[in-house]
Amino acid sequence: MEKQIVTCQNCGAKNRVALNSEKQAICGKCKSPLIVSVSPIMITDGNFAAEIENSKIPVLLDFWATWCPPCKMIAPTIDALAKELAGKVKIGKLDVDKNPRTASKFRVQSIPTLIIFKNGEEVDRIVGAQSKAAMMQRLQAFM
Repeated sequence: MEKQIVTCQNCGAKNRVALNSEKQAICGKCKSPLIVSVSPIMITDGNFAAEIENSKIPVLLDFWATWCPPCKMIAPTIDALAKELAGKVKIGKLDVDKNPRTASKFRVQSIPTLIIFKNGEEVDRIVGAQSKAAMMQRLQAFM
C-alpha cells in the first residue's frame, strides 16, 4: 500500500497516510480531516486566498491556458509533482483566461509561469517550460 506524508492544514503536524484508503484521513494530533491530494488543485480568483495565502505548506502555482502548447507540455510534470510532493508542497493550477484578476495581480505576462509561495508570499518565479528536475531544484529551497 502506497503511503505519503501529509501536513495537516489546521495544525501543521505531519501524518503518514495511505493513498488508496477509502476512509477519511484524520490528523493524529488535532483530529482534523486531512486533505490528501494527488493531483493539482484548481485555483481560481475566488479560492486563491484560502488555498494559497492561508497554506501552511509551500505552494507551486502553475499559471496556464488551454491554448498554450508549452503549458500542455509541462502538464504531466505538474501532475507528477502533485503526486510526489503531496503533503510537502501544494500544487495548484490557475487558468489565466478564466481568472484574470489573480494573473494580473502577479503580473503574469507569459505562460507558463510557475510561482512558488511560502506563507502566502511569492518567494520564487519560473517563467517558461522547465524540466521536472529544474522545478524540483527550485522547490527544494522552500520545503
